[in-house]
Amino acid sequence: MNDNALIIACPHCNARNRVPTARLHDGPTCGQCHRPLFTAHPVALDAAGFHAHVERADLPVLVDFWAPWCGPCRMMAPQFEAAAAQLEPQVRLAKVDTEAEPALGARFGIRSIPTLALFRGGRELARQAGAMGAADIVRWTRQYL
Repeated sequence: MNDNALIIACPHCNARNRVPTARLHDGPTCGQCHRPLFTAHPVALDAAGFHAHVERADLPVLVDFWAPWCGPCRMMAPQFEAAAAQLEPQVRLAKVDTEAEPALGARFGIRSIPTLALFRGGRELARQAGAMGAADIVRWTRQYL
């Protein structure tokens, strides 16, 4: 990782973009699809998106492992959305539907949902199971960065 620029995956097309750190708050757009790199909303990830955002990009990624049938997951969804608005552009927030992507859930040993996992440089830094409010999500994330 270059100290003056970060590789950031596009939330729309997963293309990798080099963005100077001084320009993160300037509304950078993707060089490929020309859409905003930051939307203040969580990104839904499949296996390819997980690879692009978590393993090949420099930005820390907070992943919510969830399932559509999970009541606490549905209750936490608006809180996670609110946390995205507070944490971007320093952290990318993403959601992995463990029903649609069971291999990702199995790969990380997700035993209960919702589970939050914070990644940086492809490595897991921290994990927290259970629903949380937006302020708690932001506080929990920032303590590990």
